[in-house]
Amino acid sequence: MRLPHPTLRLRLTLVYGALFLVAGLALLGVTYLLFNQQLAQSFENRFVTTAGTRKNVIFLKQDGVELVGPAAVDWMRQQEEGVREAAVTSLLTQGAIALVVVCGTAIGLGWVVAGRVLAPLHLVTEAARRIAAAPMAERGLHERIALGGPPDEVKTLADTFDTMVERLDHSFDGQRRFVANASHELRTPLTLNRALVELAMHRRTASDDVKELGESLLQINARHERLISGLLLLARSEQEITDRSPVDLADIVSHVVAQTARAAAEANVVVKEEAGPAPTAGDALLLERLVHNLVENGIRHNLSDGGWVRVVSRTAPGGLAEVEVTNSGPSVPPYDVPLLFKPFHRHGAERVVTGMSAGLGLSIVRSVAVAHGGDVTARPREGGGLVVTATLPAG
Repeated sequence: MRLPHPTLRLRLTLVYGALFLVAGLALLGVTYLLFNQQLAQSFENRFVTTAGTRKNVIFLKQDGVELVGPAAVDWMRQQEEGVREAAVTSLLTQGAIALVVVCGTAIGLGWVVAGRVLAPLHLVTEAARRIAAAPMAERGLHERIALGGPPDEVKTLADTFDTMVERLDHSFDGQRRFVANASHELRTPLTLNRALVELAMHRRTASDDVKELGESLLQINARHERLISGLLLLARSEQEITDRSPVDLADIVSHVVAQTARAAAEANVVVKEEAGPAPTAGDALLLERLVHNLVENGIRHNLSDGGWVRVVSRTAPGGLAEVEVTNSGPSVPPYDVPLLFKPFHRHGAERVVTGMSAGLGLSIVRSVAVAHGGDVTARPREGGGLVVTATLPAG
């Protein structure tokens, strides 16, 4: 089993404690050497005398025995060794105990100081984690660290991070504005093209070839119009919804099922409606587009010889509003489900230019749900098809 990697705080504390321990051992060693040397010099200066003088003779008594000359000096040297050994032992023992106590205190203080020093880095890490965990990349880019304090290395890092996030935020905003502006500009020529093609097709002198070509051009033009509309809606739905109004998803489900009845009949698909109360709050048009895309997706990606779609709205535990769309259809591999929410991804054989889908349906669904503070999940249905569930906050 792989051991967890030690944190930076723990490593700093251990380094600080190790340095303090080494410094304490060095101090204890130097103290021992100086103390031992000073003690030896003190005894030498006191008991070693100059030979050949009367000062050589030292009179001492030990247990009533008189010690004279060299015998007295030898006895004093023995006493010196005993005193020095006891003093050194006491010094090392008491010094080691003091070193352990002070070192433990230093490690504790090092842990506290390291935590205080690294606290600003935790703010940077938490901000980066919240931005990375946002449902959409650009959703958390409005957040800033705004770290206060002296202009040290950590504050420079936080300010640099804020500058980077601000530039990314401006970049995403510019991208959304570009998509919206480009979509508006492209709508006009597409509308003009459709009008000219219809005018050419409805002339009395129009041949069958011209009419057939016109039908093909109208299909391509219609697909481009759906693509432009989808891009506009995607750019709009990626903005957070601030103006909310009460909406019941049951009303939207009933309205969408009635709207898609003709498309379902043409595709030989039966749409089953179970519209239960599901109150929420948000933009009614965007929520209608969310349900419409789910139902349309279920009708389009169904069995070729006829199938079914079940649309359910309900109030989930916790008061959340849910819309669940289940459809029969071809089997979808589990690894392919996340790709369905990517823009311009089309499942199955519908990857040709003239396909009915622009590949934005589920992307718009997720964008609308996230803009309302909700989310969308999908899973393969046993036997084929998908089960897609959109969850929105309670109204």
